[in-house]
Amino acid sequence: MYLYLLILLQLPSSTGASESGIVGGKIAKPHSRPYMVSLQHRGHHVCGGMLIREDFVLTSAHCLKGTYPLTVVLGAHNLTKEEKKSRQERKVSHYHRHPLHENITQLSYDIMLLKLHTNAFLNEYVKVIGLPDKVKHIPARTKCSVSGWGKTKPDKTSGAADVLMEVEVTMQFNFECVNKWKDDFISSQMICTDDGQKGFCQGDSGGPVICKNKNVAQGIVASFRNPLKCDDRKFPRVYINISFFKSWIEEVING
Repeated sequence: MYLYLLILLQLPSSTGASESGIVGGKIAKPHSRPYMVSLQHRGHHVCGGMLIREDFVLTSAHCLKGTYPLTVVLGAHNLTKEEKKSRQERKVSHYHRHPLHENITQLSYDIMLLKLHTNAFLNEYVKVIGLPDKVKHIPARTKCSVSGWGKTKPDKTSGAADVLMEVEVTMQFNFECVNKWKDDFISSQMICTDDGQKGFCQGDSGGPVICKNKNVAQGIVASFRNPLKCDDRKFPRVYINISFFKSWIEEVING
């Protein structure tokens, strides 16, 4: 039985955060990923994201479902601390979901741009991440990494981590992902990794995939059906291929 684990964005009314996190990874060096963004609703982390310009954040379209409005938190490492020296918070002035992403159950076109009400202040803690120059697929066996806040074990009872976590993942051949996911996997706009017990888990949508070039984001953790346990070895993890959407991104951010 399968479940859309990465879209469990129901927020408790009083305490607790949405489930998110990295399984089989380690704590990231504080502020070593200054492009990372925590998208929050009423103080609760619900999704990841990445700063691609002083006034724009790139994330997953489904992160908006049921969590309006979102606050963009930049320069964070430990979400339970104030981190006054590094942290910035910004309101969102406009949500640009891809027009072909119709609802939360749709797997394709799961991409969204957030226009910040006030530009981020760039410094050693807050920096932008670049995007691919042209449409391409990442070669299989390429070593990449994903990062996020929260849950670090696949079982239902484990809690979320407070600090940013990261894990190395390995790109898989697209035909292998088609074999497992069938028509749900769209090779033109998706990429996948297959590392068994390592990778993203529940609620970590919107975070970036970083490969050889540490200054360029290649993918976005997507809304996708995954096994109930995040360490299941049978099904590859799926991401949105940013390069496929480069022209749409440029159209939006350039007005």
